[in-house]
Amino acid sequence: MNAIPSPATDFSSLPLPPQAIENLQRLGYTAMTPIQAATLPLALAGHDLIAQAKTGSGKTAAFALALLANLNPRRFAVQALVLCPTRELADQVTQEVRRLARAEDHIKVLTLCGGSTMRPQLASLEHGAHIVVGTPGRIMDHLDRGSLDLQALNTLVLDEADRMLDMGFFDDIAKVAQHCPAKRQTLLFSATYPEGIGKLSARFLREPKEVKLAAAPAPTQIRQRFFEVTEAERLHAVGLLLNHYRPVSTLAFCNTKQQCRDLVQVLRAQGFSALELHGDLEQRDRDQVFVRFANRSCSVLVATDIAARGLDVQQLEAVINVDISPDVDTHIHRIGRTGRADAEGWAFSLASLDEMGRVGQIEAAMKLTSDWQKLDTLTDSQPGQPLRPPMATLQIMGGRKEKIRAGDVLGALTKDLGYAGSQVGKISINEFSTYVAVQADIAAQACQRLAAGKVKGKSVKVRLMTD
Repeated sequence: MNAIPSPATDFSSLPLPPQAIENLQRLGYTAMTPIQAATLPLALAGHDLIAQAKTGSGKTAAFALALLANLNPRRFAVQALVLCPTRELADQVTQEVRRLARAEDHIKVLTLCGGSTMRPQLASLEHGAHIVVGTPGRIMDHLDRGSLDLQALNTLVLDEADRMLDMGFFDDIAKVAQHCPAKRQTLLFSATYPEGIGKLSARFLREPKEVKLAAAPAPTQIRQRFFEVTEAERLHAVGLLLNHYRPVSTLAFCNTKQQCRDLVQVLRAQGFSALELHGDLEQRDRDQVFVRFANRSCSVLVATDIAARGLDVQQLEAVINVDISPDVDTHIHRIGRTGRADAEGWAFSLASLDEMGRVGQIEAAMKLTSDWQKLDTLTDSQPGQPLRPPMATLQIMGGRKEKIRAGDVLGALTKDLGYAGSQVGKISINEFSTYVAVQADIAAQACQRLAAGKVKGKSVKVRLMTD
């Protein structure tokens, strides 16, 4: 039985219309998270806001409900703009805003990101939108072309502002803000509070209210362990950790792109399902890697910090620091990807003698005494049973351009082909492709049967995505 939310955390205590409250209940929003309870009353009262909260704290719903409250559905013009550091995050924000916008009819949300061709975006803009979610560079491209009009804008959201600054977007953000009406509400969300946030705030926000929640993860939720390694042992140690602890999903951080490539080769040779994510990958490949990892059809994602910016993965059991980050905030941000939403998570760090100084800085900043373990204590807990992902991903050639919806794919698999809903996982739809996770043991058969059948009354090409 669900606990009854206190008046302070009940969404009905907010000045939201009844249909918005009903939609929140249908979506399973039972009570506000701490960041929602702290920011929503201020944002709904019209204040500019600087909110500091870690990824996974519920901040997307906090700013989405605020911008939707400012929206006039009958005015078909861009009234809200959300800037995100990466395409992956922009796609996630768009999906969440669309869900929360169901309380109103015909709210159009458009995603504008680099890595996609301009022509479909230009066509979509010609048809108009209420809300735009995008990355700074691509938003600037449209503003320069004159294809994006922000004269009707009343809400500007800067999501994961610290990461946008890390990626060098300060000037682009400044230019975008200059295209926005001076009289607007600006909501800035950030996991950390670097110097650049103060500069952004002073320049673009009007008498903002500040909300700061503890950025450091609760020590009870994330169990950290450190292992001393030599350089020769480092990559092999990752496989030892995986076989010993057997996490379903692991995000492994490397400091360099070459280290990512090397580790993926080692893991695949050991029989693990591993993918790499770094700046040398084409955007399409990055999208596919992220989809496969997020839907639990890949056991290990090996990434650099820059490539992993903005990734929001549910149910991440472990983080491995293959290299110790030279920056303490980066270490805290890395391990904060696990142990979220009251779940427990592991954070393993491999440190050579040369990296002990960095470990000391982490200990001082996090006020912890490191739990050191020896590599020779790691054993294969299930010999002869390789760690495999529970799901596999099918790619359907056809997406939003063909007006395919998640319900069409789910219906084809369950109603038409007879699979149980529990055998189907996450469904992700982009412009030209649809990705659906299915249980690994039915993947090959489901791929074959779906290719021989129909989705939305049409035959489709389907392939099983493998390493």
